Amino acid sequence: MRVIKFGGRAQDDARLPMVMRAAWAAAPASMCIVHGGGEQVSALQRSLGAPAEFVRGRRVTREADIQTIRMALSGGVNKELVARLTAAGVPAIGLSGEDAGLLGARRLGDADLGLVGEPAWVDVALLRHVLAGSYLPVVSPLARDLDAEAGLSRALNVNGDDAAAAIAVALEADELLFVSDVPGVKDPDGAVIRQLDADEALTAISIGTATGGMVAKLSAAMSAMERGVGRVRIGDLDALLDPARGTVLAPSRSLV
Repeated sequence: MRVIKFGGRAQDDARLPMVMRAAWAAAPASMCIVHGGGEQVSALQRSLGAPAEFVRGRRVTREADIQTIRMALSGGVNKELVARLTAAGVPAIGLSGEDAGLLGARRLGDADLGLVGEPAWVDVALLRHVLAGSYLPVVSPLARDLDAEAGLSRALNVNGDDAAAAIAVALEADELLFVSDVPGVKDPDGAVIRQLDADEALTAISIGTATGGMVAKLSAAMSAMERGVGRVRIGDLDALLDPARGTVLAPSRSLV
């Protein structure tokens, strides 16, 4: 079982449907996709006159922003990606994390962020049901607020990397693969680092070698490893078909 998280630029790559077709043909009914779409969310916010705001790299999400995020991710990015995969012969089914309570989350303890959550629950039975039907689940990372009052349908905005890590843990995935528009984590000279342990990942974050979206990927990767995912890798679209490509994350050497 493999969980694949596509970043915004990678999921717009024209080659993605055919690469996924080859990956699916090689291992049908054994993968789940989680997608992002931050650029699409920001573009829709701007078109509605509500500029995107970020605090410490995370999107500020107010009550009014939830509907915008639903439209951009679950209604736009998700359905477009599913349509492209289906046209290529991949039996994809689009799901929001809100569907049937697939993803449950609790708010982060940062009042400045608003309705931003951290995954705390995955309905793995729903995903296994979809997979058992030989379909590919494609998940939009919105989640049900587990602490909302009874009867309220409040949603939380969840980082796609965190959602992918939580799903990989729940599915007991053999691999969690973060697909980005770069071939892996790079050293200061621009060369791809083939293996990175947890201590080295923390150092890369602290000294600024890893920045922006790579910080979120490394943090989610370490969380997945700590909770039992067998292999975590960061790479580009070609890493889907080449298991040697990209950066493999490893536990801290002190724990090995």
